[in-house]
Amino acid sequence: MLTDQQLQRYRTEGYARGARIVSEAELARLRDEIDALIAALPPDKRPENMPSAHYGNAYLRELFLSKPFVDVAEQILGPDLALFTSHIISKRPGDGLAVNWHQDAAFFPIEPMEIFTLWLAVDDSNRENGCMQVIPGSHRSRTIIQHRVDLQSGTTLPLVLDGLDRTSAVDVELKAGEFSVHDAFILHGSNANRSSRRRCGITIKYIPTFVRIDRSYVAPSGFDWQGLNLFSRAAILEKSIVTPMPDQDEPLCRRLGARLLPSRHG
Repeated sequence: MLTDQQLQRYRTEGYARGARIVSEAELARLRDEIDALIAALPPDKRPENMPSAHYGNAYLRELFLSKPFVDVAEQILGPDLALFTSHIISKRPGDGLAVNWHQDAAFFPIEPMEIFTLWLAVDDSNRENGCMQVIPGSHRSRTIIQHRVDLQSGTTLPLVLDGLDRTSAVDVELKAGEFSVHDAFILHGSNANRSSRRRCGITIKYIPTFVRIDRSYVAPSGFDWQGLNLFSRAAILEKSIVTPMPDQDEPLCRRLGARLLPSRHG
């Protein structure tokens, strides 16, 4: 769980580093699972953006909704919550792709924007191998900055923030098995991995169950909002099979043009 000081830092600065959240044995199992998923990727598919691996992997579902993870989520969101999305971001040694600077909120067709990310370090993550960086306090305005769509950026994400001042950015370095949390509005990104070590992490996002989702939203990332599955915490805590929560869809009139600029590549 987050300490009182860490939780206050999350509120005021938009992010916080936590402590170790998985044991050495759990970490070894997690790496085995991820290695198998990466090995099964098509030859032309890179491992920096592997969405929704928990859909078909019961181990990952149970881990993301296990007590240590749920305890953190409850500290931020309260007790009525669900697992929203997850992405495995595995930057290969030497040529691991950067993650463009962005706000998570720019990607999500939800209302209200009550969501946060738990970032789980599968490997040591530091400046050398492309750890996440954030601009502390950049979440405070609670507004989405307009992002530009660039499908040819050569990075992990298709959204770009032009002219961003990153002089106040800080590294969020973590040891394997540790976690951090960050707000949906905070500005963050990460550099390419030019080191000899892999940098693998998982972004795990949770929402309260009252959040409404516009499944008609067309995402530049290609994420399938129509096929989104939500997983309730209660099923895991009862040790039963996790099942998707009932649909809570309500059109929110959020469309691509409302917050995204067209690509300069046409």
